[in-house]
Amino acid sequence: MMKHFSCPYRSLLLRKKDNKTSWQFLLSTTTIAPSNEEEEEKKDGVGGNLVVPPEMPHFNHTPSPYRGPSASDLFKRRKHYLPTSVGPYYTNPLNLVEGKMQYLYDENGRRYLDAFGGIATVSCGHCHPDVVEATVNQMRLLQHTIVLYLNHAVIDFAEALAAKFPGDLKAVFFTNSGTEANELALMIARLYTSCHDIISIRNGYHGNATSTMGATAQNIHKFNVVQSGVHHALNPDPYRGVFGSDGVKYANDVQDIIDYGTCGRVAGFIAESIQGVGGVIELAPGYLPEVHSIIKKAGGLFIADEVQTGFGRTGSHFWGFEAHGIVPDIITLAKGIGNGAPIGAVVTTPQIAEVLSRRTYFSTFGGNPVCSAAGHAVLRVIEKEKLEQNAFVVGSYLKECLSSLMDKHEIIGDVRGKGMLLGVELVKDQKLKVPASAEMLHIIEKMKDMGVLVGKGGFHGNVIRITPPLCFTKEDADFLVDVMDYTMLKM
Repeated sequence: MMKHFSCPYRSLLLRKKDNKTSWQFLLSTTTIAPSNEEEEEKKDGVGGNLVVPPEMPHFNHTPSPYRGPSASDLFKRRKHYLPTSVGPYYTNPLNLVEGKMQYLYDENGRRYLDAFGGIATVSCGHCHPDVVEATVNQMRLLQHTIVLYLNHAVIDFAEALAAKFPGDLKAVFFTNSGTEANELALMIARLYTSCHDIISIRNGYHGNATSTMGATAQNIHKFNVVQSGVHHALNPDPYRGVFGSDGVKYANDVQDIIDYGTCGRVAGFIAESIQGVGGVIELAPGYLPEVHSIIKKAGGLFIADEVQTGFGRTGSHFWGFEAHGIVPDIITLAKGIGNGAPIGAVVTTPQIAEVLSRRTYFSTFGGNPVCSAAGHAVLRVIEKEKLEQNAFVVGSYLKECLSSLMDKHEIIGDVRGKGMLLGVELVKDQKLKVPASAEMLHIIEKMKDMGVLVGKGGFHGNVIRITPPLCFTKEDADFLVDVMDYTMLKM
């Protein structure tokens, strides 16, 4: 007998009835059958059960006709003119030409549900009209200026952003990206403390420049260049970690690093509250508060990397660190800050920020008027459309529905994350936890064929990353889960 997932909100069971395929959506105690029961019958290979592909939710948007070069032509030119170690997803790369809220469109006008959001970057939705209007209006007035002059768009955004942080965290430095923000944060910590040693967590990702590559702790993201002064602590991973969910035991390793690997004082500690690139790892409970205390006693600064967890994505709080009951000394931002505009930021206290006045520091494009206008519009949209609350409600619903698939599919080893930052780890065996990396690539390929775009991540490349725009709906969540379920049944 084919199992069906036991999401308390909704479950899907396809049964053979009178030699016809009947959809039954069980919402609470209500069963709703569609008018058309003559769907083409397809077997899932498990006990003769019949499955039909799920249908994408209706969306009222017609993409503009595309008359540009084809995907095959672009792929050839990309390989010649844009060499990179990161190739495009999928066997047949997508040529995406238009986006609208949580959806993307390819060259043929086919619609895809974007459950990756440009790696947690699209916060409000693709081409959100308010963000587009603010950006275009500013571009018509003044496209670029730097901090040598005054401009209200830049200062207005800095003021609005600072208001989102607790205490004296009011000094804002704009950058171009998350990598640049983390580079600056590490330099500030070293300058302020007059120490060089930084502690970060294994499996964490903080960027691909010199200092941030040192703080990053995954060999796939590290080139063989000098990366000095960084110590990597045990990853407080509740799923694969040596101490399970005991955050304090993991934190003891940070103290050991200070005692045995440094002079007893450090510049700082940097961590994501949920590891994004590392496979959406939620840090063990109690870990960050304990580490915060340890680092402060060693004279260091606590740096919160909010590049992926910020701007309401986790649902429970606007910033990921807030869920851990700590106040960092430095916070780094990017991705969702601009809904796709190239902007990042470092936020700290005026006292700490003073170290940058001892020399000349500036970022030519960091916080230019156009990106600042986009970022300020993002803050307004998140508040006006209650996207943080939506991330909590829809994200919790989606996580529970994904978790219910674990009983049905042995390949799912873990479902984790918060809000619209979720991960599904695939394994060959739920007890042995052997990574199912090849199977993961097959699944995301087939999900793409059915109209759902997800990401991949984790040290072993076996985690499906789900980081959609925060305007994601329950109907979108249902479709995503149905597509994942259907794909796994067909393996």
